[in-house]
Amino acid sequence: MNSFNDVFKSGFLDSLNSFSVLDVVIALGVSFVMGLFIFFIYKRTYAGVMYSASFGVSLIAMTMITALVIIAVTSNVVLSLGMVGALSIVRFRTAIKEPMDIAFLFWAIAIGIVIGAGLIVLGVAGSVIIGVVLVVFSLKKEVDVPYILVVSCADKNAEETAYEIIQSDAKKSAVRSKSVTKAGTELTYEVRLKNENTDFVNKISSCSGVNNVVLVSYNGEYMS
Repeated sequence: MNSFNDVFKSGFLDSLNSFSVLDVVIALGVSFVMGLFIFFIYKRTYAGVMYSASFGVSLIAMTMITALVIIAVTSNVVLSLGMVGALSIVRFRTAIKEPMDIAFLFWAIAIGIVIGAGLIVLGVAGSVIIGVVLVVFSLKKEVDVPYILVVSCADKNAEETAYEIIQSDAKKSAVRSKSVTKAGTELTYEVRLKNENTDFVNKISSCSGVNNVVLVSYNGEYMS
């Protein structure tokens, strides 16, 4: 009569061949295609300041690696317990700068899990739907792009003159910060331009008492 350990070991050895090479190739191939699709959507909808091509490639790799891990986990119970223990000590310390990057990471991992579990139709259909939603929402960009305007003034008169020009030439404006020192005053405005016209920056710069003017595109939401 076989002991429990013998039965357990026998089941372990038998389960090593519970998946075929063809299944692995198909899963990795589909996960690669889905990773490329996620990478394309990421590149198409990216709205951050600095685009990282390496992050896009990592989405492809993460999809394939996750699918491979799930194939191994679903093929053997003992191996799954070992992987859980091994993966529990992994720590990722790379800072995520864009909130949408987190969504793409979870998307890649989720598709890898689904494909690794053999639900290829669900993975493909879900990816298409998510991709369409992200593209549709990325097309609905704001008409009025926000800008940050920094004006360094030497005195009160220059400050008032700059404010009048901003009020007359900008579509919208709001003071975000004001720093006063003995050398002068530095004002930070959030402005919305009229037809993307930046000529008012030259007007402000030419005013007496204005030391420096900087206009920077800002990818944020302060104003409603």
